[in-house]
Amino acid sequence: MVSVHDPDREAALGELVRFRQEFYACLTARADALFELAEAVLCTDGPVRSLVGLSLAPEHRRGHGALYDAMNCGRIDIERLRTTLAGLPLPRAADGRLVLAVDVSPWVRPDANTSPDRSFCHTYGRGRDQHLMIPGWPYSIVAALEAGRTSWTALLDAIRLQPGCDVAAVTTVQIRQVVERLIAAGHWQPGDPEILVVLDAGYDAPRVAHLLGGLPVQILGRMRSDRVLRRPAPARMPGARGRPARHGGEFIFRDPASWGDEHVITRTPTRLYGTATAQAWNRLHPRLTSRAAWTGHQGPLPIIEGTLIRLTVDRLPSGGQAKPVWLWCSAIDLDAADIDRCWQAFLRRFDIEHTSACSNRPSAGPSRNCGTPKPPTAGLG
Repeated sequence: MVSVHDPDREAALGELVRFRQEFYACLTARADALFELAEAVLCTDGPVRSLVGLSLAPEHRRGHGALYDAMNCGRIDIERLRTTLAGLPLPRAADGRLVLAVDVSPWVRPDANTSPDRSFCHTYGRGRDQHLMIPGWPYSIVAALEAGRTSWTALLDAIRLQPGCDVAAVTTVQIRQVVERLIAAGHWQPGDPEILVVLDAGYDAPRVAHLLGGLPVQILGRMRSDRVLRRPAPARMPGARGRPARHGGEFIFRDPASWGDEHVITRTPTRLYGTATAQAWNRLHPRLTSRAAWTGHQGPLPIIEGTLIRLTVDRLPSGGQAKPVWLWCSAIDLDAADIDRCWQAFLRRFDIEHTSACSNRPSAGPSRNCGTPKPPTAGLG
């Protein structure tokens, strides 16, 4: 809630006091015990291995019996809490735009055999070059990203994903609700820059952009390097017969001969990565088929155009191979400044990884300060 980087610490502390009061009002049963439990979660040093350990924290002034009573019988008005979070002052990009990051973070529960609705969660970093599937609860997280040399995020929403659910459909509903709450709170008004929503490669960015049609948002997502997109359909020749073409030529990510000339190209010098080069091609779209997520779609399949960006750097600080990153943005006709804003916003998406890492620790809670200062890299975040 309060960052060491806040220029006006007194105003920030006043906002923190108001939030604590509103959070307490969101607790509709066992309010005192739940509030002190939240205090203990946030203030306890080191990992907490069990709930009863939190009762030993100075902030928790009740016995362990009250703690378990709060967990079993306490109640929280979740919708009011979500509205409260949306009403807080939020960080913005340099152009005043809100930037939201969306990701799935697992709460691994490998030993909790009786816990309901567990799924196999894809986890990283639990062994050298190992990606393991571990039983747990996956959560979809939405957070607002800050600018500057910090990794702080403002957590806005978190929902548990049920086994077998359509992650893209559930996440799209979540994003729509978050954006509507932000608009209701006055964070976006007509004439403001559209809210940028940043996704990783696990999401189908064009589909998400289609499902969020009508909202003042731009979708920016990473694409796999084996994708194939299509150009706009060529103009119909006079006197031509037959059904008009819906798609133009192929743009094959792995075939430079199919790329053609860039719509925009930018080069940004950086301290750690050398020159960051962004190539952009305008009005590219995926060729959809009536399968998978589009099964049962009524009417012609949509043409979802966007801007494709290929980001490359000269080197990596680790000495590894610098592979290109492919990004797709739902906005079209972008200029050079827009292209640089997009790829830099995508790099800031990794700030949410700090939030996820903190929230996955047993001792962590729903705090805004889950980041650490970023290294001073010019132009790369």
